Amino acid sequence: MIIKSAEFVKSAVKPDQYPPALLPEIAFAGRSNVGKSSLINTLLNRRRLARTSGTPGRTQLINFFVINQSFAFVDIPGYGYAKVPSSVKRKWGPMIETYLSTRTTLKGIVLIMDIRRLPRPEELNLVDWLNHYHISSIMVLTKTDKLSKSKQNMQMRLISHALSVGSDDLILFSAKTRQGTEDVWQAIEALLAEEKV
Repeated sequence: MIIKSAEFVKSAVKPDQYPPALLPEIAFAGRSNVGKSSLINTLLNRRRLARTSGTPGRTQLINFFVINQSFAFVDIPGYGYAKVPSSVKRKWGPMIETYLSTRTTLKGIVLIMDIRRLPRPEELNLVDWLNHYHISSIMVLTKTDKLSKSKQNMQMRLISHALSVGSDDLILFSAKTRQGTEDVWQAIEALLAEEKV
């Protein structure tokens, strides 16, 4: 994918704040601090389009970006151990669920997980939920540069077993080495090309 333009459009909390549903959308979801913003920035060859932070839970709104004037990336707030007030955390679930269940232009989700961690209930629940609503997903394991090849393979087996998917369904990615960038793009392009039934 050649990126000619990538622009932040707006942040939203509820449907009446979303941009008009004119372009196909790919959403990015993952636990706090799994490298979601780094993945988006690497895919788009931008340093700071999506904000990265050492502090988990920085993304607290749904952020929309238009790519090449032809489709959109949607950065969804991370879930998990983010250091934010519990009142904010309580709003995240309904906010994210509303977007995922009502957005007609949503083509699929890039589900991001740290390869060093096994899926927790939040990831397993999200996968079940996506399956229930027939939302396509691309599963990406980030931070692969932090593990040896043999450890990567072992973690892939454990994670694929926990998620009840094949190892082939997981894409290994590193923002540092750019490993997996092309694979993620191919999977995204396949989703964008799909016709909604």
